[in-house]
Amino acid sequence: MGSLGCCSSLSLTRTSQLNFSNNHKRIMTCKPLRKRSMEIRAEVNYVSSDEAKELVAVEGYAVLDVRDSSQYDRAHIKSCYHVPLFIEDKDNDPGTIVKRTVHNNFSGLFFGIPFTKRNTEFVKSVRSRFSPDTKLLLVCQEGLRSSAAANELEKAGFENISCITSGLQSVKPGTFESVGSAELQNAGKAGLVTVQGKISAVLGTVLICAYLFITFFPDQAEKILQMLNFKSILNRTRSLPSFHG
Repeated sequence: MGSLGCCSSLSLTRTSQLNFSNNHKRIMTCKPLRKRSMEIRAEVNYVSSDEAKELVAVEGYAVLDVRDSSQYDRAHIKSCYHVPLFIEDKDNDPGTIVKRTVHNNFSGLFFGIPFTKRNTEFVKSVRSRFSPDTKLLLVCQEGLRSSAAANELEKAGFENISCITSGLQSVKPGTFESVGSAELQNAGKAGLVTVQGKISAVLGTVLICAYLFITFFPDQAEKILQMLNFKSILNRTRSLPSFHG
């Protein structure tokens, strides 16, 4: 009798373990299926500038430029499509006027960037030109806006999206045929930054020429420096006040 009770308890234990394991397996097999059905999304492909060129030339990707109009006008890839993620904010409510004034006195002045706002028609504009299965290469200047734009298009159902990792600033001259007054990698530079850059370039050229002159013509350079030093001493002497006894 005792042996029967022992066998019964063992059989009950084994049965409960089997039932538990079966239930556990059933739960585990359901979770991945439910998760997979909810999270099927295309992945954005991040590529280098050379890889991007191959995508366009070989695989037929269309280039979608998402920069603002000012950068696009300075330089853009030939035959690309332009749908800005941000557009110039021309609203005239008091808050916007204050923000625009502050922006124009600082960022706008130094970098030549207009005061912008999010383009609420971005996805709609892209959909009007491309179907969701179109192969798209998104480009911007630094890589941030193209990444944000890719995220929006991915949510909207676009399946084949690529971005240049660091944007057009990383593109070497001649990689793409471009249109505009500047090189693609310099399209983000404007305002006082460009003036400063030109001044630095001129000063650098002058210093290099002076260095080469001193290196190859040391005697003439020494005479010139002595003359300049003599003139400076003479000018200082003339500027001293004169005393009459």
